[in-house]
Amino acid sequence: MTLRVAIYARYSSDNQRDASIQDQIQLCKQKVAGEGWTLEQVYQDAAISGASTLRLGYQSMLAAAREGGFDIVLAEALDRLSRDQEDIAGLYKRLKFGGIKIVTLAEGEVSELHIGLKGTMNALFLKDLAEKTRRGQMGRIAAGKSAGGLCYGYKPAPRIVGDGMIERGDRRIDEAEAAVVRRIFRSFAEGLSPIAIAKQLNQDGIPGPDGRPWQDTALRGHAERATGILRNELYVGRLVWNRMRYIKDPNTGKRVSRMNPKEQWVTEEVPALRIVEQEVWTQVQHRLAGIREASGANDPDRPKYWETRRAKHLLTGKLVCASCGGHLSAVGRDYLACGGARKRGTCSNSASIRRSQLEGAVVEALRANLMAPDDVHEFVKEFTAEWNRLAAESNAGRAHDQNRLSTIQRKIDKIIEAVMDGFRTEEMKQQLEALSQQKAQLQARLAAPAAKAPSLHPNLAELYRSKVTTLQTELAHSNGNNSAVLEALRDLIERVDFGPGAEGGEPEIILTGALSAMVRLGLGDKTAFSMPSAARGEADPGLFDCSVKVVAGARFELTTFRL
Repeated sequence: MTLRVAIYARYSSDNQRDASIQDQIQLCKQKVAGEGWTLEQVYQDAAISGASTLRLGYQSMLAAAREGGFDIVLAEALDRLSRDQEDIAGLYKRLKFGGIKIVTLAEGEVSELHIGLKGTMNALFLKDLAEKTRRGQMGRIAAGKSAGGLCYGYKPAPRIVGDGMIERGDRRIDEAEAAVVRRIFRSFAEGLSPIAIAKQLNQDGIPGPDGRPWQDTALRGHAERATGILRNELYVGRLVWNRMRYIKDPNTGKRVSRMNPKEQWVTEEVPALRIVEQEVWTQVQHRLAGIREASGANDPDRPKYWETRRAKHLLTGKLVCASCGGHLSAVGRDYLACGGARKRGTCSNSASIRRSQLEGAVVEALRANLMAPDDVHEFVKEFTAEWNRLAAESNAGRAHDQNRLSTIQRKIDKIIEAVMDGFRTEEMKQQLEALSQQKAQLQARLAAPAAKAPSLHPNLAELYRSKVTTLQTELAHSNGNNSAVLEALRDLIERVDFGPGAEGGEPEIILTGALSAMVRLGLGDKTAFSMPSAARGEADPGLFDCSVKVVAGARFELTTFRL
């Protein structure tokens, strides 16, 4: 039996060359051809470090391995798969459990010995690389150069040195952006809030960092981390480095930041890069300190919001501004409004609503307005017609597979008959193997049971309303703390658009309900939408991803029932 092979190739940010991947793939293909293997798939990740497994190609390869899609994983070297000792050991164990071998051009077939020795060497390489990078950055800081990154108000200033090489790391003041920085400092020193300053800049059409709209958080930053425009010491000619370090979270594979002690911070004077006068800087820092003191942020016993998990509300992540499409955010204690209007001044939707009022209106609409009997009758009619069409396509495909299976079986019988008569060639053997594989695939497809059509209850609307009423009551009795009930209601909501009413009237609320979840709730059967094979995958026509929409002015009125 021919072995099936998956090739994996990767290059990281320390080897920025697209051709590197193609070189790896070409060498691996030569190995596949030389061994007489069958190439099933090629997986690749470009410019991604091997210290993390959060790579699209890598994760796709693991998913295919779990399905038994190949027998061998082939790579140029073990460090192409991962440089992390724990990750490579875990990969080896998972593939070995699935009967899949790891083969590399450098090490050959990988064993436990390779995992131990090479894994340790790769881990040491990463540690050594980090230390060398840090030493290089420290040397650049000591020379008054950038160690990476570029803040608002400055532009790179590369220069050609004596040997014709380009030396990077120098910066120059961007006068246009520097004028904006001075304006921000003056405005804050005169008493304007970061939100008011951000609104003014956006209204004047001044693009923020990276061309995005200005936000108050970009101005005030974080006090302890000394981030934000108003706290950036580079604007007074002082370069501060090593405030934070980054380490990888072993659970997620993502880098997270950690503050370094202040005695480890590195400071260099770069007077040529000063933008803000010392007097204005002092006024701004004094005001920032006063605001922080007045808010109680310096109180050591003050609870830290990031150390406690925030409560998940009914509409968390589902609220959208009907004017600009941005998300609604909390303003004040219990109110919700468009962040673009309140914090950035980029949206005209200044309406706000109390969270409890909005959630109450949405839950009532879920119960009373969605799944109206006449609309449910129309849905059942359309659903049944579409189901029958998909089932007919599925049956036609099944008949085609059965005819194909009969044809393949006749060819296999003829080859076997010829072999019994004494005709035996390598070409006949290969053809028999290919036909046998096709036969096995068709038999597996035909062995899968056809999906049963769901039974839609004639009183589906009443059943749905009764269950939503029960959920509503349970949520009220638990003060919103019943996570199971909360998630059950959230599943029924696709999105909620909130916008200003006509001519200053009541705000308009557009609720879009997830129809499939609503029908499932009414049926009480999570397997109700098991699709015929013709509707699976990319061919899914949207039958199982429908919505129902209602609009609320002073009251909710049904406007659209999308099928």
